[in-house]
Amino acid sequence: MNRVAFNRTPTHQVLLLSAVALGGCASLDIHNASSLLVPEFQRSEIVGLLAGFGTTFAAVPDLITMFKRRSSKGMNPRMAAIMGVFQVLWVYYGLLIDSRPVVVWNMIAVAINFLSVTSYRRFARNA
Repeated sequence: MNRVAFNRTPTHQVLLLSAVALGGCASLDIHNASSLLVPEFQRSEIVGLLAGFGTTFAAVPDLITMFKRRSSKGMNPRMAAIMGVFQVLWVYYGLLIDSRPVVVWNMIAVAINFLSVTSYRRFARNA
């Protein structure tokens, strides 16, 4: 019996669950009703705030490691600089569409990337 085993890593399980959930929701209407937790926000803003939190702070572990080691070894300043430039565009886009989550998280991300590039330059000079 030669069966192909399904790879049951957590990543594959999450992808499978996501595909099933999205596939099953095709006929449901999504209403952007007020959030139950914060009535002033729409549900999409709450989701945007949560998603923005994750993507904004994804670069922080590398920044903390750089501060702890006092070294810029392994850091790519071009990546942080490019991300910073495009996050400025995201801030502008957020202002155009009047989206608080897009503006807030990308302003924080611009600051984090600016700090990463500045720290890289400082630690590279000291090496």
